[in-house]
Amino acid sequence: MTHHLLPEISRDWLASITNCFLIRDPREVIGSYMKKKDDPTLSDLGFEQQAEIFNWVRAHTGRIPPVIDARDVLENPELTLRLLCDTIGLEFTCEMLSWPAGPRETDGAWAKHWYAEVERSTCFKPYQRKGEAVPERLRVVYERCSEIYRRLREHKLH
Repeated sequence: MTHHLLPEISRDWLASITNCFLIRDPREVIGSYMKKKDDPTLSDLGFEQQAEIFNWVRAHTGRIPPVIDARDVLENPELTLRLLCDTIGLEFTCEMLSWPAGPRETDGAWAKHWYAEVERSTCFKPYQRKGEAVPERLRVVYERCSEIYRRLREHKLH
């Protein structure tokens, strides 16, 4: 959750871990977020923070960190996860494609507010395009998020 990594928190520890970036179409992020907060701000959505963290990791590790798109995960979870595993040197297992329903010990404090659908799931569901229009009042936010999304998407795994 990029917007929890506040500017005053040192980024130095990021250079010692394997960083992977999950991106999602801003139209879908905004539509989802509006179910909890009707007027999300650019800061709420985390796109600028994600780009800042991506750029920091790239500059301080000398490598382009792997990027995967949420849509790709849903359209072809096995291929996308295999690509990610190959990129970061992790062995892919079919157990990555399903899980038991319910809460997880690692979900954190925000789970009860955000993870109800995940807790009901047991596997990746097929991608379904969301036809939600972005309200005019959020047009500037959407355009800025889209610019960042396109820039990060240039680095997504193929």
